[in-house]
Amino acid sequence: MEKIPSGACKTLHLVRHAQGMHNLESEKSRDPLTSFEFFDAQLSSQGWQQVRQKRKDVCANGLLKRIELVITSPMSRTLQTAVGIFHGEDQPDLSDVTSYEEGNGRTNDDDQQPTFNRPPIIALEVCRERLGKYECDKRGTISHYRSHFPAVDFSLIENEDDILWEANKREPFGDVLARGMKFINWLWTRKETEIAVVSHGVFLQEAFELINTNKYRALKVRAPRFENCEIRSVPISYESVMGLGSDLMQIGYYGMSIPHGNEIQRDSKKENVSVEELEVIN
Repeated sequence: MEKIPSGACKTLHLVRHAQGMHNLESEKSRDPLTSFEFFDAQLSSQGWQQVRQKRKDVCANGLLKRIELVITSPMSRTLQTAVGIFHGEDQPDLSDVTSYEEGNGRTNDDDQQPTFNRPPIIALEVCRERLGKYECDKRGTISHYRSHFPAVDFSLIENEDDILWEANKREPFGDVLARGMKFINWLWTRKETEIAVVSHGVFLQEAFELINTNKYRALKVRAPRFENCEIRSVPISYESVMGLGSDLMQIGYYGMSIPHGNEIQRDSKKENVSVEELEVIN
């Protein structure tokens, strides 16, 4: 095992998915979101426009060149957002939103040669939205996603079907927070130093506040909610990850007991280590 040195830092670029069909509906009422009509909600037309604009932004400001890895939740709207922004078209002045949407953000490599960095994209179950009740947060089969998003690596997802979502039970916020802690610890084992994370509003807010514990949790205030297709870049350090949960235990956030202080190590012989394997290692 390779020990990670004290003082090491990474930058996480947290990305909320672009506007989904369920977001349009939830502006009126959340009750219809329990309908199968919104199962694994796709991006709306406005959502695709947001993806195209964000693609232009990351190409123009140089962020795309720096991203070494993209982690995404395995839901249609996050996969569409991740592929569209980080593997999307290489001529951002094109205006055909319909063809971009139909290709799930991909372009035809036979028509043009890529001129921008296309970092690897890995789907990870642990960074899904708060689970349960709403059909928009229930995922499809992994084989379905593989056929529609061939550039995405789904090898770290063990189950073909969604075994986490429950129709009559909404995941407690404390469990979402615990998933956020597990996820950040897993990210720290990666060799990459600039990582984009494409996820969901509730999960990203919990993760963002967790990283900025002293600013938000200790002061008992909430961070501003992520807008659709918003990117927030935050640094994390070895010391901050080592201490994850200690401040939360002191302030009793959600009344949950959070293990902390594990010595984080990286298996230098393995490129992709699952969250479950990391738990065994630690």
